[in-house]
Amino acid sequence: MSREIAVQWLQEQGAGEHIINTQQSIATVPLAAQALEVDEERIAKTLAFDVQGKTVLIVTAGDQKVDNAKYKAFFHTKAKMLKPEETQARTNYAPGGVCPFGVPEDAATYLDLSLQRFDAIYPACGDWYTAARFTPQELADLTRAQWVDVCKRVE
Repeated sequence: MSREIAVQWLQEQGAGEHIINTQQSIATVPLAAQALEVDEERIAKTLAFDVQGKTVLIVTAGDQKVDNAKYKAFFHTKAKMLKPEETQARTNYAPGGVCPFGVPEDAATYLDLSLQRFDAIYPACGDWYTAARFTPQELADLTRAQWVDVCKRVE
């Protein structure tokens, strides 16, 4: 995995102090919540999609699922997640470590509005043992991501 890419990128952005190293795997939302001792919804999972040949990353709260109708209304196409074997080549990261840090310049990053209900969120940081802690706005500013509403809302 490419932990080094994410860590170097965060350090270059002056955000290295946000990095959290764990002894336990954070490869899934439940594992990450356990390792970081936070609720699952605070895990900021990064999903990788193909939108008409372009790579799109959507970071959403751990308790959310993409709403196909909202996704199609925003991106004007059906949601098509990258296959595991495509993911690393197009994002720099293997599944379980995909994050919005140090991604190729042609990849677009979006943050789902579901993240805004928290004071702190925890995205992966390149591998199964590294995460970061940010406020939603810090993550938006750092990644220059656009806010979107493409997930089902939890009541």
